[in-house]
Amino acid sequence: MSKYIFTFALILLAALSRLLPHMPNISPITAIALFGAVYLDKKHTFVVPIAAMLISDYFIGFHSEIIWVYASFVIIGLIGLWLRNNNSIIKTIGAALAGSIVFFIVTNFGVWYSPMYLYPRTVDGLIACYVAAIPFFRNTVIGDLFYVGAMFGLYELAKRLIPSLQLKTSKVIK
Repeated sequence: MSKYIFTFALILLAALSRLLPHMPNISPITAIALFGAVYLDKKHTFVVPIAAMLISDYFIGFHSEIIWVYASFVIIGLIGLWLRNNNSIIKTIGAALAGSIVFFIVTNFGVWYSPMYLYPRTVDGLIACYVAAIPFFRNTVIGDLFYVGAMFGLYELAKRLIPSLQLKTSKVIK
């Protein structure tokens, strides 16, 4: 029962974090997707980030490229499933960076592909779209590293202090 309360609280926290004022592309959703895949039941891997996005997008507003954003978090969840059985501090940092790169590649491909933007549907247009997005990528990396470090680090610390917080009994980050 406590796992479900924790999962529900995680979804609400993630959704709330998107509704509060924050810098562009600095959001805990990638960290929550990775954290959920590593520490929660596998069935919650995709539910947690997508539910958080749906709840917050209900208030923020949906846009035509939202499917690309959701797709990137599904892929990031898959990275988290890999991290579940291969976790270490270095691999967790690598997973956060991989999540940032996946988000950058998938969502900007969606922007280029969308008829809402004026990028030509050529290789040069795709490159121009990615180049225009580079300033936002810095914030994505900063936010993902910060939130992954905070979530995984605080959880591992809390587990040591309060053993009943174990969400999963298998592996511990080395």
